[in-house]
Amino acid sequence: MIDNSFHIITFGCQMNVHDSQWLARALEARGFCEAPLEEARVVVVNTCSVREKPEQKVMSTLGRIRQVTGNSPRVLVAVTGCVAQQLGEKLFSRQVRLVAGSDGISGAPQAIERLLDEPALRLSLLDFTSHYVEREPGADTPSAPVGFVNIMQGCDNFCAYCIVPYTRGRQKSRLTPAILDECRHLLDRGAREITLLGQNVNAFGRDTHGDGVSFAALLEKVAALPGLKRLRYVTPHPKDMGPEDAAAFANIPQLCPRLHLPLQAGSDAVLKRMGRKYDSARYLELVASLRDARPDIALSTDLIVGFPGETEEDFAATLELMRASDFMSSFSFCYSDRPGTRASRFLDKIAPDVQQDRLLRLQALQEELSQRWLDARVGQECEVLLENASRREATDDSLQSWQGRDIYGALVHVPLPAGDHTGRLVNARIVEAKKHSLVAEATGQPW
Repeated sequence: MIDNSFHIITFGCQMNVHDSQWLARALEARGFCEAPLEEARVVVVNTCSVREKPEQKVMSTLGRIRQVTGNSPRVLVAVTGCVAQQLGEKLFSRQVRLVAGSDGISGAPQAIERLLDEPALRLSLLDFTSHYVEREPGADTPSAPVGFVNIMQGCDNFCAYCIVPYTRGRQKSRLTPAILDECRHLLDRGAREITLLGQNVNAFGRDTHGDGVSFAALLEKVAALPGLKRLRYVTPHPKDMGPEDAAAFANIPQLCPRLHLPLQAGSDAVLKRMGRKYDSARYLELVASLRDARPDIALSTDLIVGFPGETEEDFAATLELMRASDFMSSFSFCYSDRPGTRASRFLDKIAPDVQQDRLLRLQALQEELSQRWLDARVGQECEVLLENASRREATDDSLQSWQGRDIYGALVHVPLPAGDHTGRLVNARIVEAKKHSLVAEATGQPW
């Protein structure tokens, strides 16, 4: 075991991945080094509670950590994120010495140092802050081609099924100058694409912590930064997307024509019970306005199957809206109760076998829509931002297969001459559509 070594296990969304990356850099700035699980002095489990049975996943992971580390008292185990916020100090019974919720993670590096100095101490960082707390700078590691920047924390929507407002707190917008400073820093270190992150990004600035800059105005400010080639964001809420948000896809060249726009259900009755505050007509109007602004925009979505009270007719409405929206991909899952939410108290739950049958039918439709979208790309020219070498073998022995994303976020494999092409762009022509990815041939040199 190496003193001042750490290992982080991450569950959940891109915001959790971003939190884990920041925590790793913050620990490295304090003299820690990353290590395999079996050699780490500090083990952090960064958790998500959105999907089904997250508590069991965390408990199972804690059991595996004890097994791998031999239950050594020298190993400091910390649980951070949504499940930490949800279960709190109950986790201390699992030999966890630090629990830090979504707002508390900013204080985790200092807490870890203190706990290593005081072996008998346990700490909980579970209070929600009154404003967005800026985090300490981390170690200046080489930048990836794609950078991620938080613009807000929490959510005020309280959808009937969602635990996020209870585990991440109320919405707190970050100050615009801090966002721009972080974006500049990433670009100075070589990032060419930036994704802005938040639970409900188009509500940025509308809470009491906003500084008067709207989300559409923020997009323009970030897009104007020197060196930025591409701009993306996740996740919007349909009820908060206004005309200016749709127009941004026409007016900001750096804004990629790809949007993840959560639908959740296509039935107006189900949407009302979910508390989504829009109906199917409003959603389709939004889709139409986005396609008017950028006809080639690629849309993806989130879908919940088997919400309490969902009838076969309700489910059929979801399938119909999927077809009308022509989603290029989706994340779909069966409804499950989350503690403390309104939907957990609904009595008309759908039987698991009915849920599973509907999920399989929905995913079959999505496979059809996704493959049709991929097939239509064959023959098109594209620009690929190369991220890393691909496991796919090149047909020419003198070439090496690389992978990256086009402006639509699709994974593209491109054979290239040997060398390190990380973070470079290459013009290419799509020659083949595979399942979930595309194959292209370069039409120019990486730059």
